[in-house]
Amino acid sequence: MHYADRLALRIKKTSPVCVGLDPILQQLPEGIEKSPAGVEKFCKGIIDAVSDIACAVKPQLAYFELLGWEGMKVFFEVCGYAQKKGLIVIADGKRNDIGSTCDAYAEAYLGEDKPIDALTVSPYLGSDGIKPFVDACTKNDRGIYILVKTSNPSSGELQDLPIGDEVVHEHLAQLVESWATAGLGQQSNLSCIGAVIGATYPEELTYLRTLMPHVPFLIPGYGAQGGTAEDCRTGFLADGTGAIVNSSRGILYASKGSDWQKEASKAVEGMARELKRVLAK
Repeated sequence: MHYADRLALRIKKTSPVCVGLDPILQQLPEGIEKSPAGVEKFCKGIIDAVSDIACAVKPQLAYFELLGWEGMKVFFEVCGYAQKKGLIVIADGKRNDIGSTCDAYAEAYLGEDKPIDALTVSPYLGSDGIKPFVDACTKNDRGIYILVKTSNPSSGELQDLPIGDEVVHEHLAQLVESWATAGLGQQSNLSCIGAVIGATYPEELTYLRTLMPHVPFLIPGYGAQGGTAEDCRTGFLADGTGAIVNSSRGILYASKGSDWQKEASKAVEGMARELKRVLAK
């Protein structure tokens, strides 16, 4: 099934909450070994706690890469486990390159045999750094999320630079929409090509939705970075799909005690309720 159709169905079944899997060894709760094996146990435990409420998980590759080959083995184990639980799996690697190297990245994370539904990518190298990922998405029913307006405080140093009557991220949004319209899902009318838009910039989010009507949004910045459910509201389509909102630390480390799974589940439930409330407006 087309990625965007699969995602829309999952959102309707659960919620638009995406749980970021950022397993920091020093912050693992009590009873969890600070090792690759501990990371695997922790991530699978979080997946068990949120799989009935969240639509997706977003494992951050950096924290697995930090653990060497064992960490990468854990990464793929965790991705496969999440898929078996019905979750959409978004690998957060922000990959990009050109030529055969880009082909290799696309195959490594979006190949038919990989337990990954989507990948975050950087657009800095232009369309020839995007096309191999798009080709892999089309071939294997996968998705990508292109960095357009990121949630970090310094994003404007480049993304907000003026170019004529617009700024860089607005021009990029129009490029993304032009790439996106080539492969729309039959049910969702959305593309396998998505965009990362930070909740910390709600005015930009509102305008970017008008520039990218066929693009699914991945919205980071909720919670610990200061973004609210209300900030995210205009990134959604009228039917409550079209976007997912990510939270990592506020869910993963809701408790560092023995009740960490219970508290993670409560945090996701609360976030889902809040999003549902603002989307009902």
